[in-house]
Amino acid sequence: MTTILYLTDLYYDAKGREYYKEDLFITSKLKEHFNILIGNPQQAISSLNFVDFVVFRNTGVVLEYSDYFQKFLKEVSKNNITTFNSFDGKADIIGKEYLLNLTELGFPVIPTIDKLSDINILENPEKYVVKIKDGADSIGMEILNKEELLVSELKNKLIQPFLDFEYEISFYYLNNEFQYALYAPDKNKRWELKEIEATPEDITFADKFITWNNIQHGITRVDACRLKNNSLLLIELEDLNPFLSLELLSGEKQERFISNLVEAFKALE
Repeated sequence: MTTILYLTDLYYDAKGREYYKEDLFITSKLKEHFNILIGNPQQAISSLNFVDFVVFRNTGVVLEYSDYFQKFLKEVSKNNITTFNSFDGKADIIGKEYLLNLTELGFPVIPTIDKLSDINILENPEKYVVKIKDGADSIGMEILNKEELLVSELKNKLIQPFLDFEYEISFYYLNNEFQYALYAPDKNKRWELKEIEATPEDITFADKFITWNNIQHGITRVDACRLKNNSLLLIELEDLNPFLSLELLSGEKQERFISNLVEAFKALE
């Protein structure tokens, strides 16, 4: 039977999310099909020679153990070890600079710059959002007015307009195939999510980013905001370790997703 090293930080304190519950649920289903070794992402290297492939799941913010993560990536590459997600994405896995690229390419993304000389691109909003380029989970994020922005230290940071949107919505993909969507009715409570039926137009929107990113295999979450004119703009493209909020799905949708995940893993055997 195929052996999986399933990496997760069961004790990671994530605001509004319980990593351990999601990963214990997933592994309880996977054990019917695979041998499962659950490991901490900061102790993964010593186990690589004993498994058939590695599943990189709710592992926390890699910024907090970036040196070890880079060593892990080198070992995986050197030994040609299969990982899920594959580490070939162009989005959050390598930082948030892709938001600059997508802005330049004209994708429907929140306009993003990294130097004040381009501030006119943002069309003079009342407030600005400043993010760390290699940040995650809102670490280091600031909301500033223009006067504060002009005197801020902006090295290695991104600047976006602060938008008055209706709500956030997330689209979940497995191996580039749409699975389900969840949204936050209260935009001030990001992780209080509910199921929502994505429209064909919504899925077409999300598909653009999945196609652009084109990872070989894995789970990707497309996070967007719904504007007052009903259009969508990308917030971020999570292609490293997206939380899935599976506990919010109906039993039928949970089982369908797990079944699809098992099939995706079997294809790696």
